[in-house]
Amino acid sequence: MSDLKSMTPLSRAPLLHVTVQESLKQYIEANQLKAGDPLPPETFLAQQLGVGRNSMREAIKALESLGILETRRGIGVFVKEFSFKPLLDNLAYGLQDSLRDVEELREIRRVLETGLIGKTIEMIGETDLAALRDVTARMKARAERQESFAKEDQQFHQLLFRCQNNHMLSALIDIFWTAFNKASNFSNLDNPNPLDTWRDHHEIVEAVARKDVGQARQRLDDHYRGIQQVIARNRGKPSEA
Repeated sequence: MSDLKSMTPLSRAPLLHVTVQESLKQYIEANQLKAGDPLPPETFLAQQLGVGRNSMREAIKALESLGILETRRGIGVFVKEFSFKPLLDNLAYGLQDSLRDVEELREIRRVLETGLIGKTIEMIGETDLAALRDVTARMKARAERQESFAKEDQQFHQLLFRCQNNHMLSALIDIFWTAFNKASNFSNLDNPNPLDTWRDHHEIVEAVARKDVGQARQRLDDHYRGIQQVIARNRGKPSEA
C-alpha cells in the first residue's frame, strides 16, 4: 500500500448542474437514444437523480447550448441531431486575436486538404469541375473589382471535396474555414494581389482536371503560403520563407 500514489485533492466539488449534465449524457448513451427521441419529464429525471428541478433545468439548458438536447415548448425535451455549429461558434470566438492559433488553423487546413486532394482527383467528375471553374470565374471578376470573394472561397473549398461524399469532411472544412476566417479577419485584410489569390484557386482546379496529384498538392501549398504572407503583412510580422 505504501507504493500507491496519493490522489490530488479536488479544489472544490463540481457544480451540481454540471454533475447533472454528465448524468444526462450517460443516460442518453446507456439507453442508446437517437436524434428525435424524447427524454422523460424533468420532474421524473430530477427525482431519479435526487436533485431539484432547477438543477435539472440548468443542466438541460446547458446541453441545449451544446447542441445535444432541444426543448419543444409544450411537448418536452428531445435528443437533438448532432451539429458542429456550437463547436464552430465557440472555436471561432475563442481564436480571435490569437496569431499563433490562426497559424495553427491555417496549417490544419493545409494538411487536411493536401492529404485528401488525391482522392478528389480519383473521384471528381465533370459536373464538379464545371462548378469549380464557375466559382473561380466569379472570384476573378470580384478580384478585378478589388472586392472580397470570401463567399466564393468557402464554396470553392467545399466543392473541391464534394465528390467524396464525406459529410464529416464537409463539416470539418466548414469549421476550419469559418473559424480561420473569423479568427484572422481574413476577408477584411488588405490583400494587394487579389488576382494572385484567384490564380491559386484557378491553378488548383486545372491541376485536378489534369489529374496531376503532385501539382495539385503544390498549388494548395502555394495557396496556403500566400494566405500566410497576407496575414503576416497585415500584422507587421515577417512571414516564413
